[in-house]
Amino acid sequence: MPDAFTTQVLRVTTGSSETVIDLTRDCERFLQEAAGGRDGLLNVFVPHATAGIAILETGAGSDDDLLAALHTLLPADDRWQHRHGSPGHGRDHVLPALVPPHATLPVVAGRLELGTWQAVCLVDTNRDNPQRQVRLSFLG
Repeated sequence: MPDAFTTQVLRVTTGSSETVIDLTRDCERFLQEAAGGRDGLLNVFVPHATAGIAILETGAGSDDDLLAALHTLLPADDRWQHRHGSPGHGRDHVLPALVPPHATLPVVAGRLELGTWQAVCLVDTNRDNPQRQVRLSFLG
């Protein structure tokens, strides 16, 4: 099947502050074209050493709670061995160990199968890199 695997790269501007960006609609638009009504898997991958992909509720404060929790777990101070960039930037390199740079999600009949309040999100605490790529890949 030549069309069993389809991929697209999103370019996302995250800005100059820590952020959680909802990518769910981008994933759904991609699947409308790529899945063609088929079952399969969607892989979401961010090829950066300082960002991750999370599945969580957004808009009700959970995204802000996640950033607050990460700030508590990974404070932006001088404790980190990795010291280039903004003060505390070393913590950004630890982030992917807690918020992995990927997620693989089920697709049924061409539609992303998420729970009622679940969203696919890019998590970026690195204020030094405001431009990100996110690779969406569908395997049917």
